[in-house]
Amino acid sequence: MSVRRRLTTTTGAVLLTFAVAGCSGLGRSAVGTLTYETGNGAKVMVTSPSVKGCHRLAPAGATDVDNETLVDIILYQARDCRGQESTYLPSNSGNSITPGAQPWRSYSVVH
Repeated sequence: MSVRRRLTTTTGAVLLTFAVAGCSGLGRSAVGTLTYETGNGAKVMVTSPSVKGCHRLAPAGATDVDNETLVDIILYQARDCRGQESTYLPSNSGNSITPGAQPWRSYSVVH
């Protein structure tokens, strides 16, 4: 095996190792975007949100959410990801509140 071919193989193995490590959750972020519309009509996009903790949405809350990440999320009406009023939103799907319902105020990532 030539030196050049051995170097190419070694480089490929190292890059593959980094790619696998990055996808295994070591970066602790969800791949993709979470897009939502606030109660006053503003559009917000969150790219690769952290998979840890509770995430607050805009102060006006969210009325329409599109989860284009590779993970599922749970939407809450409370600002602290607690309470009985929650909605499970699978990966690559969307949901809107029903007329007269309270907006979502926070979310957590299912991982």
